[in-house]
Amino acid sequence: MAIDVVVTGALGKMGITIMKAIYDHSNTNLVGAVDVKEGDSIGEIIGAKLDLSVESDLKKVLRETKPRVLVDFTRADAAFNNALVALENGIHPVIGTTGLTDSNIEHLHVLCEEKQLGAIVSPNFALGTVLMMRFAEEAAKYFNSVEIIELHHNNKIDAPSGTAIATAKKIGSSLSNSAKETTNQPHNLLGTVIKGVPIHSVRLPGLVAQHEVMFGGKGETLTIRHDSISRESFHAGLILAVEKVIDLRRLVIGLENLL
Repeated sequence: MAIDVVVTGALGKMGITIMKAIYDHSNTNLVGAVDVKEGDSIGEIIGAKLDLSVESDLKKVLRETKPRVLVDFTRADAAFNNALVALENGIHPVIGTTGLTDSNIEHLHVLCEEKQLGAIVSPNFALGTVLMMRFAEEAAKYFNSVEIIELHHNNKIDAPSGTAIATAKKIGSSLSNSAKETTNQPHNLLGTVIKGVPIHSVRLPGLVAQHEVMFGGKGETLTIRHDSISRESFHAGLILAVEKVIDLRRLVIGLENLL
């Protein structure tokens, strides 16, 4: 039986592409869409024969459609509140929004355990990004220095990206002692340093999402890079999360923990 899904942040660029992915996939069924701007036809937005309109009242949509999964691509504060509403109504949230605080995450952990419901929070749903992070974590054991460059479209609100932060945390945990000593040396380049790993953020029109992890050693460099050329790169990972979350009874952070 297909999994009924409601999407919040439906009129954003990610919301639109995610609605199309859910509609097109044989194992998922798009039953509702929520955004602050209501009234638009979902069918017209995604080019499908679908007699549904975007609505602004999440509780009303959940009550009327009774989905199993809520997919959220809004802002961090809205995503957290939407996830609470979903869990209180017995619905599994899948959150692609970045910027949730540690307090938000802990609250969701506790609520998922209380409700015995699964939820997923992932900064990135591109499967190639998950592999990039895994390869970078392995490479960090052997190189003396590493930096991350993340490039996104100019409308992305947060910087660094959630993916870059997650990658830095994984790399920082894997670095050898000698590498940590080198990486933690002061430098005069602009950027954010997380776990001893500098991150440089670029925001330009024309970009979607790109992450580079650059390692340096004696006489060599290694670059591990992933490019999302279009938002369709997030479809496979998102569908995987929707299919997996209904069998979970806890909060999972990161798509890599579903593979």
